[in-house]
Amino acid sequence: MTQYSRRSFLGTAAAVASVGLRSRGARADETPVRIAPLLLDRAHQALQRHADRRPHGDVMGIADFSLPSSARRFHLLNLKDGSVSSYLVAHGRGSDPAHTGWLQHFSNELHSNATSQGAYLTGSAYVGAHGRSIRLTGLDASDSNAEPRAIVVHAAWYVNAEMARERGIIGRSDGCFALAQSNLDEVLRALGPGRLIYADKIQSSQAGQ
Repeated sequence: MTQYSRRSFLGTAAAVASVGLRSRGARADETPVRIAPLLLDRAHQALQRHADRRPHGDVMGIADFSLPSSARRFHLLNLKDGSVSSYLVAHGRGSDPAHTGWLQHFSNELHSNATSQGAYLTGSAYVGAHGRSIRLTGLDASDSNAEPRAIVVHAAWYVNAEMARERGIIGRSDGCFALAQSNLDEVLRALGPGRLIYADKIQSSQAGQ
């Protein structure tokens, strides 16, 4: 289990947090990726807090629900070289009842259909109702019901770049991390079992901290 000091973690991720850096695979017309330093700080805390639960510390996922659903807000951060790949991801319909495209609130309640804040441990891949998926275990009190709620990473027809461009919004999940079908293999291959995903939302007034 790799340990990361706050300085080394933020140093590795410094390029990710820099304004103007494009994520791997981004088109020229896409907005450069920027992960708020405060979100990176919280992700680092989660990585350290759950060091005894995660066998691998080479890659972690960071879901930035401060951003609208049309943004590439699910980031795979390579902790060895600081590179990042970013993807569309849906939030739960219970977190955005009016379908505004913005996550309004988190919930850990059963049957809430909402996204939960916190750290998740990736588990085994399987084929279920949504095709190939990866199981998740919630590691914090704020997402402890991830398993009974069947919160997983899967692909969905309502998540794709064309929809994001044309409508300015993508569909909503029941709380799962739903990705575009075209991105699923890459994400599942990079994450695999025993890695962390951290999901959070930074208020706009805090984003630059």
